[in-house]
Amino acid sequence: MTTTENQIEQDLISKLEDLKYSPRPDIRDRATLEQNFRQHFETLNRVRLTDSEFTRLLESIVTPDVFAAAKHLRERNSFVRDDGTPLYYTLVNIKDWCKNNFEVVNQLRISTDYSHHRYDVILLINGVPVVQIELKALAISPRRAMQQIVDYKNDPGNGYTKTLLCFLQLFIVSNRSDTWYFANNNSRHFSFNADERFLPLYQFAAEDNSKITHLDSFADAFLVKCTLGQMISRYMVLVASEQKLLIMRPYQIYAVKAIVECIHQRCGNGYIWHTTGSGKTLTSFKASTLLKDNPDIDKCLFVVDRKDLDRQTREEFNKFQEGCVEENTNTGTLVRRLLSDNYADKVIVTTIQKLGLALDGSNKKNYKERLEPLRNQRMVFIFDECHRSQFGENHKAIKEFFPNAQLFGFTGTPIFEENASYQQIEGQQASFKTTADIFQQQLHAYTITHAIEDRNVLRFHVDYYKPDGKKSPKSAEPLAKRAIVEAILAKHDAATNGRKFNAVLATASINDAIEYHSLFKIVQAEKLAGASDFHPLNIACVFSPPAEGNKDVQQIQEDLPQEKADNEEAPDEKKAALKAIIADYNAQYGSNHSIGEFDLYYQDVQKRIKDQQWPNVDLPHAQKIDITIVVDMLLTGFDSKYLNALYVDKSLKFHGLIQAFSRTNRVLNDTKPYGNILDFRQQQDAVDTAIGLFSGQASKPAKEIWLVDKAPVVIDKLQAAVQALDTFMQSQGLESKPEAVTKLKGDAARVQFINLFKEVQRLNTQLDQYTDLTPDNKTSIERILPRDQLQGFKGVYIDTAQRLKEKQDNGGDKTDPAVQQLDFEFVLFASSVIDYDYIMALITRYSSQAPSKQNMSREQLIGLIQADAKFIDERDDIAAYIGTLEAGKALGEKAIRAGFESFKAEKHSKAMDDIAAAHSLGTATLQAFVESTLRRMVFDGDQLSALFVPLGLGWKARTKAELALMEDLIPLLKKLAQGRDISGLGAYEQ
Repeated sequence: MTTTENQIEQDLISKLEDLKYSPRPDIRDRATLEQNFRQHFETLNRVRLTDSEFTRLLESIVTPDVFAAAKHLRERNSFVRDDGTPLYYTLVNIKDWCKNNFEVVNQLRISTDYSHHRYDVILLINGVPVVQIELKALAISPRRAMQQIVDYKNDPGNGYTKTLLCFLQLFIVSNRSDTWYFANNNSRHFSFNADERFLPLYQFAAEDNSKITHLDSFADAFLVKCTLGQMISRYMVLVASEQKLLIMRPYQIYAVKAIVECIHQRCGNGYIWHTTGSGKTLTSFKASTLLKDNPDIDKCLFVVDRKDLDRQTREEFNKFQEGCVEENTNTGTLVRRLLSDNYADKVIVTTIQKLGLALDGSNKKNYKERLEPLRNQRMVFIFDECHRSQFGENHKAIKEFFPNAQLFGFTGTPIFEENASYQQIEGQQASFKTTADIFQQQLHAYTITHAIEDRNVLRFHVDYYKPDGKKSPKSAEPLAKRAIVEAILAKHDAATNGRKFNAVLATASINDAIEYHSLFKIVQAEKLAGASDFHPLNIACVFSPPAEGNKDVQQIQEDLPQEKADNEEAPDEKKAALKAIIADYNAQYGSNHSIGEFDLYYQDVQKRIKDQQWPNVDLPHAQKIDITIVVDMLLTGFDSKYLNALYVDKSLKFHGLIQAFSRTNRVLNDTKPYGNILDFRQQQDAVDTAIGLFSGQASKPAKEIWLVDKAPVVIDKLQAAVQALDTFMQSQGLESKPEAVTKLKGDAARVQFINLFKEVQRLNTQLDQYTDLTPDNKTSIERILPRDQLQGFKGVYIDTAQRLKEKQDNGGDKTDPAVQQLDFEFVLFASSVIDYDYIMALITRYSSQAPSKQNMSREQLIGLIQADAKFIDERDDIAAYIGTLEAGKALGEKAIRAGFESFKAEKHSKAMDDIAAAHSLGTATLQAFVESTLRRMVFDGDQLSALFVPLGLGWKARTKAELALMEDLIPLLKKLAQGRDISGLGAYEQ
């Protein structure tokens, strides 16, 4: 551990002592940790355990299941003592977490089978380890500490599964200036990948959303004993259906606190402005559950719009806590539950429509009269998306009937005076109603500006499309649809990073959507006839059918004003067109949907859009959707990280524009640098107005935060990044060429190359997705770094990164700190277009063409493979196979694939023969051992030892022979495992 890291650790311990944590320098191993826990357990539960009872207690509570341990920590449990009597106990004081004992331990070492780990700082509550803090020196990214924790947890027999460390709830990582935290979880929810970022990571923030990242400030804000107790007991959620732990984000916590405090102080109504994609359901669930335990509240109703939201929200609530919300099948059930004194009926999820019927005095079933006994009770109403349909009317009815009610609303896009459209006539005076008019006061705001600055959502790249020619269209003026289809087909691959992502086309009417669907079929058929290498896009289209009295469709259309109006004109034509569109869909995807069960079709479209997340090797591209044509649907509420582009041929403004744009900006990784908007209506003024309206308070002009730099600015950055790489290579006495990188001396120089070229590739990835690059822009980019040179650098980057990653994985604490801190971000170097099928097709084409007529030489083909991180484990094999093929000797793709599999099998067989001969083992025996390992994906140490029994070696000689064999065998096993983990293999990699 470096001096700097040691100093950070000592300073943190001093800070925790100031916060009244008890330092425990005596706790350094498993035995002292358990002894301390025993003392606290016996004191808390007023009991003395025998040694055998304590051993059995440990056996019963220590579990590899993180979710089970988290439940155990929060509940009252029972245990049978030696004399057969039950002991009811808790591990901590769960009624008042502030009254527990808080201690700090550092440099704890725990050794178990295959696992010998040291933990920087552990926080104990009543002797139970609940927080682990991993520290790095200032120069090292905290992401390396995250990776280290995941690596520790992946070790077989690790301390997290075999000891009291199973109770860890939170991990905190810091290099003093940059601090992050995340919840512990079972492995399916706990794989950290520096590229994909599967772990939900958090930085703490103040109530105004300003970041608190310095370790000292973080400790003052987050690690105060009562605050930490609250974070674990109140603001973590155990999702039973997924066996998953969630911790709320800071803004969610402040919103919940604001609602609870407003009710406690009887401060009237209020609204929460939390941007689209910020997790409003979790926030409202936590507010509801805390209110459920508030004796001053008689009922809490969570009010949603539309039947599907009722079902969806109820399922979400029940996901967070099983059975906490029952179904309201009809208004009668709602009234019954409102009148019930049962604790289970205290929190109710219902629709605004059912609530309206219940309070409608003209209803024949006399619901309002039956509810009369509740008139003066304290009721809390929480409205999801509070500006939706029937805005204002229900609030008025609720306030009139329940004078003691408090109303709270959540919205991602509030209604201000500028974007108000609901009009209420009072006497002769007409006025628009805003969110503030209805809900009185804003309790907390987390705007899209905050979310972008936090990297919780992405910025936008907006291309205001201008067709070729001198005359530019006027604002909001439609272009010819065929021209738009041609433009989309030309730009889609760039917009979606080579079809890694997918897109939505927003149209102005149902008739427009129908016309677009037809045009895409016609234009793509023409292109396919004219060019055999044209790859058509998969096009889907979805809009609601004429309601014709169908209550489900009527409810859906309450939020689809354009579709509702369109379906009133020539409904039979719309219906016939939708039937034909669904028939096309069924033919394309092998499904069997019908207009009579429209909701099932709509759900399937949404599922296929989300299926974009699966690589083509797992789910063929033919089963996915590239572009979905819509009118109103999918433009609000729909989320997919793999949707990154919106094509706009309709007028959008205010909250409708923000909602539509926000479909594209869910965060994934650096291959998705922004949400891509291609606007065919020249709506720059509307975009600027919406950004100004919904930006909230910002430290700089909102457009600078919301919108990415123009292409020339990014090109200048690329120029600077390439210049920095050139300068570095020259400082090493080398030309700035791919072939010179192999001549770099020492890991420090290789690390510098990795960091410099990674920045070049990141900027290149951004520019690749700009849909508005001019010919001059493209010329500038090619001049700065020609494509051939870029590809060559990508190939040597992968070579260099692979070698350094092996050192990083195998070197442990002895690894050079510069190597240890590297994030390779291989995802930036993996093309979504170039997959295994694509490569096999290219090799087939190469083999079929005479050398004089080849579009791609053998060297270029090999270079393409070597520059793509997707083939990191197979690139040498593919390159060697291409070397065996004779150009011009035509082979079909089936023969190419079979030949490659045969080539690999022969190569691996020879490698196995060589390894067996080198270690005096029988090839058949070694082959059987390898096959058994790969079949079970478990490495068995006993089977390894059994290989050497015929050699009659003593234990020292046998151990030496085993280690020597493993040195040769591990690379082969990893290659054959194709990226999958072999359990237990890590113990032999040190």
